[in-house]
Amino acid sequence: MAEPILSASGVTKCFGPVEVLHGVDFAVLRGEVHALVGENGAGKSTLMKILSGFHPPTSGTVRVDGRPVAFAGIGPAEALGIVLIHQEFNLAEHLTVEENIFLGRELRRGPFLDKRAMRERSRAVLAELECPVDPDRRVRDLAVSERQMVEIAKAVSRDVRVLIMDEPTAVLTGAETAVLFRLIRRLQGQGVAVVYISHKLDEVTAISDRVTVLRDGHHVATQPTAALTQDAIAQLMVGRAISDMFPPKEPPPADAPVVLEAQGIAVPGWVRDAGFDLRRGEILGFAGLVGAGRTELMEGLLGLRRASGTLRRDGRPLRVRSLDDAVEAGIAYLTEDRKGKGLLVAKRLQPNLTLLALERYGRVFVDEKREAEALEHAVGEFDIRVRSLDALVGSLSGGNQQKLLLAKTMQVEPTILIVDEPTRGIDIGTKSQIYHFLHDFARRGGSVILISSEMPEIIGLSHRVVVMRSGVVTGILEGDSVQEGEIVRYATGLKGRATQGEAA
Repeated sequence: MAEPILSASGVTKCFGPVEVLHGVDFAVLRGEVHALVGENGAGKSTLMKILSGFHPPTSGTVRVDGRPVAFAGIGPAEALGIVLIHQEFNLAEHLTVEENIFLGRELRRGPFLDKRAMRERSRAVLAELECPVDPDRRVRDLAVSERQMVEIAKAVSRDVRVLIMDEPTAVLTGAETAVLFRLIRRLQGQGVAVVYISHKLDEVTAISDRVTVLRDGHHVATQPTAALTQDAIAQLMVGRAISDMFPPKEPPPADAPVVLEAQGIAVPGWVRDAGFDLRRGEILGFAGLVGAGRTELMEGLLGLRRASGTLRRDGRPLRVRSLDDAVEAGIAYLTEDRKGKGLLVAKRLQPNLTLLALERYGRVFVDEKREAEALEHAVGEFDIRVRSLDALVGSLSGGNQQKLLLAKTMQVEPTILIVDEPTRGIDIGTKSQIYHFLHDFARRGGSVILISSEMPEIIGLSHRVVVMRSGVVTGILEGDSVQEGEIVRYATGLKGRATQGEAA
């Protein structure tokens, strides 16, 4: 085999007394797309942070072009062409796109910044990504997917030899993902090595040449992608066969009462004249392309955005002006943005768990003993894997953060649960746990509204599916109509009320 451009031999990593990587070997070749997969907490991000200079290894050897190196930070690694695109955005929101792309390595003409050269280079790299963002726009004004494209542009604008991508498509549309794949192929043709971390096994099998699997900080296997099926990769990840990924659908009784009804809902700039009903014991899916207005519709119903229209709860008019009103009506919301809006990542698990239902733990003084008991119960019930109950939320893997967010949401004991992209960026084993939780919640008489951009998730869980496009409900499908082709036709405007060129 050719000499690896970047490798790790027997690498271990300890955080305090806890060892999270156990003698891991890894190597990526020039011009190779090498996928790195594993469940949340398997050690993927830790390994990549060691290879890119963010963390030193506790023991073991990192080599570049066959020579041992000891990075004293990210600067020396980037000087050798090793660039990491983080799973979480690493952008200065108050700066422009151009300023972010060249932050810390600004181009100069004599003693002055060469603004013209940086703007032209920014436009060129954004054009390569087919991203029409103006380099003069502030990052804080960009959509989530546009920010991800800026992160990628920032990375590829460097003289990169090894590009490490940690969940790069988690917030991208299908079209944006296709653009990214074309870029990866171009970089591969130029001899750039790409390490691709993803929980989306269809992407892994489509883009990679080899796959390395980590499990619980151990190296499990490295094999040619062509020799593996998605099921085989999943089995290597979790150490067992993944069966019954989705629980069997148990539709609510035909006479199940309507627990929530929305009519003529409008959210200025996003949604108009939207309506649907939700039945007891039902999982109601909301499908559509990114930007269709699904999240904005729900935020309007919950008082998080200005909205108009009629809402009924169990047949009675309901006015929701804030999230507190929704909680009082038995409606809870799991946001799609767990780190930005759902959790306080710099705080411990205990205050995060009880924050939404804090009044239940004391009105003047918080009963910390009851809080601690609630946390112990939640850790067991939701299988939150954490080294210590005193750990900061930011130290948890993405999947365990998501399970904590779900536990927090359930603290208010809702009968209607609205979940927005509940499995984004988490591993296949944790996904299955969340699917079974939602199924059991509905089976016990609860009702679920599921917003998801993953078609298998929508089809595998939903009893009915509401499809939106350009802020309009284009169709409500049930029974045999809940199929990918039919959903896509309504989502793209081939069927339903929204027509080409409509905007909310």
